[in-house]
Amino acid sequence: MRQLALDIGLAAVPDFDTFIALGNETAVQALTHLRPGSAPVYLWGPSGCGKSHLLGAVHSRALHHHESVIWLDASTAALPTRVEGTQWLLMDQAEAWSPAQQHWAFSAFVQASAAGASVVAAGRLPPTDLPIRDDIRSRLGWGLVLSLWPLGESTLRQALREEAQRRGLRLGDEVLDYALRRLARDLKSLTGLLDRFDRYALQHQRPLTVPLLRQMLDEEP
Repeated sequence: MRQLALDIGLAAVPDFDTFIALGNETAVQALTHLRPGSAPVYLWGPSGCGKSHLLGAVHSRALHHHESVIWLDASTAALPTRVEGTQWLLMDQAEAWSPAQQHWAFSAFVQASAAGASVVAAGRLPPTDLPIRDDIRSRLGWGLVLSLWPLGESTLRQALREEAQRRGLRLGDEVLDYALRRLARDLKSLTGLLDRFDRYALQHQRPLTVPLLRQMLDEEP
């Protein structure tokens, strides 16, 4: 029987155990072996392939080991004034950084690298194609550059089945067919849908069926 604790879903704390690595095993293995002082790493790939989840997993592991972390993404408004003493510099959404964020990112990258901190960054494009300053593009391409790829339909089905089983859910073929035909087909969107559907089914004390999925989608904004 499912326990209510499963309702927290994937969104609670990103980690490596909850990342579905099918087709991206090399990138995941490289990140799991990173330690403070490792060479810089840059992840790139289309939206929904898991870049932010993996950055979040690095962040969660660092905090678990009581290591200091600085985080930057396109929504970061208050940029840290100092990076001395940090062990991890994590930067997401590189393609969308503002001029001020680009200026800070370049300075922070140089300081962090000189101090022996590890830098892990991510964006939708490879470093050479990012619409940002040349000096930052070159820094992001210095170390290990890893591409992430979205899952194909067969692997998406397998991934969603495995995630449903991890949560103690029964996800029938008809629900999978409906989701893959009518909704976004990237892993981030589909696992987010599964998270919402799990909560909705728990609230209504009903199994996961296509009629219930339709009802939930009709009620969402």
